[in-house]
Amino acid sequence: MKKTNSNTMLSSAALAALLLTTTLTPLHMASAQEEHQGEEHEDGGGLRMSAKERQENGVETARAERRQLSDEALVPGQVTIDLYRSAQITPRIQAQVVERKARLGDMVKKGQPIVTLSSVEMADAQGDVIVATREWERVRELGRDVVSERRYVEAQVGAELARAKVLAYGLTADQAKALAEKQDASRATGLFDLLAPQDGVILSDDFVVGEVVEPGRVLFELTDSNRLWVEAQLSPEQAAHVSVGTPVRVLSDGLELSGKIAQTYQKLDETTRTLPVRIEVSDPETRLRPGQFVNVAVTIGASTQTLAVPSSAIILMDGKPTVFKIEGDELHPTEILAGESRSGWTAVHAGLEVGDDVATSNVFLLKSLIQKSEMGEGHGH
Repeated sequence: MKKTNSNTMLSSAALAALLLTTTLTPLHMASAQEEHQGEEHEDGGGLRMSAKERQENGVETARAERRQLSDEALVPGQVTIDLYRSAQITPRIQAQVVERKARLGDMVKKGQPIVTLSSVEMADAQGDVIVATREWERVRELGRDVVSERRYVEAQVGAELARAKVLAYGLTADQAKALAEKQDASRATGLFDLLAPQDGVILSDDFVVGEVVEPGRVLFELTDSNRLWVEAQLSPEQAAHVSVGTPVRVLSDGLELSGKIAQTYQKLDETTRTLPVRIEVSDPETRLRPGQFVNVAVTIGASTQTLAVPSSAIILMDGKPTVFKIEGDELHPTEILAGESRSGWTAVHAGLEVGDDVATSNVFLLKSLIQKSEMGEGHGH
C-alpha cells in the first residue's frame, strides 16, 4: 500500500482552524513580516476592517469636529397635539349620520368630504333658498320702476339670508350656488357633507352610522401629524435661562428629535411649582404619539466651542477613555483626554485632531476583538 505523505495533508482540526480565520485580523498579527520588523501603532494593537466589513458589522463612523457644547437640564415632558394645527369637526344642527367617508388614522386633505349627514332643518333651509331665489329673480326682472323699493330690497335680502343659512348649517358655497341656480325642488333633500377644514390625520371618530347627533357633537378630531407639541416642566431657576426659540432635544427609548421652545406659560403650576413650556417638534415620520411621556434636554447655560466626538465613540480600555481611530482599513484604539459631555457629544482635549474619523457604534465589539487577540498572544508565549 502506498504511504500517504503527512506533510501534504491537513488534519481535520487544522482545516477547521483555517476556516475560522476572520478578516478582522489584529494588526500586530496581520503579517509575520510586520512582527519581524517590529512595526506597531503608537497606541498598541488594532484591527484591520474594510469599509464593507464595518458596514456588515454595524460599525458606524463620524469625524471629530469643533462644536458648541452647552449645559443642559433633563426634565420630564409629555407629547400633545399642536392645538394650532388641529380641528374638531362637529354639526351645527341636529342631524342623522348617513355615511362615514373617513376613518380613524386616515390622512385627509382640506375640503375632502368626511361624513354625510341628513337633517330636516337643512331640508327646510334648502327649500327656502329655492323659494327666495325665485322671488328675487322675479322682482329683479320687474325692476324698481314696477315694484316698490321696500319689496325690491326685501326680496334681495331674503335670497341672501336663505343662502347664508344653508352655508351656516354646513352646505358648501358651491352646493349653495348650484341649489340657487338650478332651483330644483328635488335637491332639497336635507343631505349635506362635513368637510375636512385642513390637511391632517384623523385622531378620533367616535360615532356610528344612523346615530342622531346634536349640534356641537365632536364627530372627528383632526391634526397635522407632522407637527407636535411637547409640554415640559422647568423649575423657576431653569426657566430663567430659556426663552422662545431655545433649542431642545426630545428623548425617548433611543429616539432623539430636535425641537425648540415655542411658548412659555406665564404662571407656575400650583401643584408642582414648576413652569410649563411648550416645545414645537417636527416629526414627519410619526415616531412620537400624543400622550407619550418623554425626556427633554433643555439648553440652560452658555456654550463653549471645543473639539468633540459623539459620546457613543468613547469606551474605557484599561480604565482609560479610548476611541477607535480609523485610518484606511485600520482601526487603532487611541487614548484620549475626555472632557464634559453635552447633547450627545463629548469634548476631547487631547488625543485627536479635527477631521479624525472614529467608530461611533458597536465599539464594544471592537474592544472584545482586541482583547481576544491579546489573550491569544498571551497563550501563545
